[in-house]
Amino acid sequence: MAPHHMSDNQTGDVISYKEVNDDVVRTMTETGKWYYIALAGAFSGFLAFWILPWAYQIYKGQGVSGLNTPDFWGIYLTNFVFWIGISHSGTLLSAILFITKTPWRRSIYRSAEAMTFFSVATAAVFIFVHMGRPWNFYWTMPYPNQRQLWLNFQSPLMFDVFAISTYATSSMIFLYFGSIPDLAAVRDRVTGWRKQVYSALALGWRGTDSEWHWLFKAYTFFAVFIIPLAVSVHSIVSWDFALSKVPGLAKTIFAPYFVVGAIYSGSAGIVTLMIIFRKAMKIEKYITLNHFDKLGMLLLVMSLLWSYINVIEVFTGWYANTSAENETLVYRMFTTPYAYMFWLMIVTNTLLPLLFIFKKCRTSILACLVVSLGINVGMWLERYLILTTSLPRKFLPYMWHDYIPSWVEISMTLGSFCFFAMLFLLFVKLWPSVSIYEVKEDIGIPMRKGGGHH
Repeated sequence: MAPHHMSDNQTGDVISYKEVNDDVVRTMTETGKWYYIALAGAFSGFLAFWILPWAYQIYKGQGVSGLNTPDFWGIYLTNFVFWIGISHSGTLLSAILFITKTPWRRSIYRSAEAMTFFSVATAAVFIFVHMGRPWNFYWTMPYPNQRQLWLNFQSPLMFDVFAISTYATSSMIFLYFGSIPDLAAVRDRVTGWRKQVYSALALGWRGTDSEWHWLFKAYTFFAVFIIPLAVSVHSIVSWDFALSKVPGLAKTIFAPYFVVGAIYSGSAGIVTLMIIFRKAMKIEKYITLNHFDKLGMLLLVMSLLWSYINVIEVFTGWYANTSAENETLVYRMFTTPYAYMFWLMIVTNTLLPLLFIFKKCRTSILACLVVSLGINVGMWLERYLILTTSLPRKFLPYMWHDYIPSWVEISMTLGSFCFFAMLFLLFVKLWPSVSIYEVKEDIGIPMRKGGGHH
């Protein structure tokens, strides 16, 4: 079928089928010096801020961290929960919007799904960091052994292992299946070693009716499968804390609280990533202001949900009126330095997103960047406060011991962002980061080249 054209009634610009192919392949084959500078910076940051401090911690022992008795969980597990939360909106949002046949999903979902996989990988590494002796990881594997070590399958930590590994595997397959037609398109446009690699990845795709039929069936199956899986993963992560008897953690509302928080922080992560990505790759005509308008609405709704659940969590602790719960609330909300963090969290997660009530803010790139960054700062603080204001103040005052993170923990936190950036920079050069065939489904619908509505 000959390609139709999308025309913009205001500018007269058109985007053809061929132009879509050219633009997406260009992001993979044309590389400027700024890309190499960014990649070198991300890799150097990952090496300097994560690998070297981790090696130092392994050499010296866990004593170089701020972990102590009774606060055995600190920034490492804060980062684990944060990155698992970031991972949720990518694949989950893509799956929900695919099933509901939402058209504005098509330009952004590929990068969002990649964000999911890289976030899960970043979170998983923090488990090894927290173990102290990562080479003993095989002790957690359920296999017959002469040491007669067996896992406690009733432990929420074992739930994490199975849920997160299943989620990571499903997300990777979901990303790959949806990319097969685009990998074939890249295969037909490149030469040399790239052609051999993409020929293998495309699995002989020819674009027949039968292939499209089975691709759609498989993709729909994984979309339906991933939605409850994503909800269950962060519910299970919340059970790591909620199934304890520690004041401030033993809350029945933690499962929905964590799921809403995960979708909230993940959606904010998508907004931040799309702003940088569209500008760096010069694809403003595909990731338009309309996308930020819709994502801004989603962030506003999730902000209201998160705020409601946060009020419920505080109220139930206050209503219990036990000395332990009261001490936890006072410690978290009114004691330095946690009070500053708590009220900053409220400002960034509850008040700042209210700007998205106004469409002018939802379609302002600067406003979207400020709000999305603020939300993720607030959501990181939320996870930090949950861990560091509950374990240090349990039932026995003589056992209280405040947690202060060391430079090693802070450095590895910064390094995790460099690690994520490095993975995503490699992704945009090795994988079609915008869905070619699904963007073409918008042919015939007005789309503005300059980043307007379509």
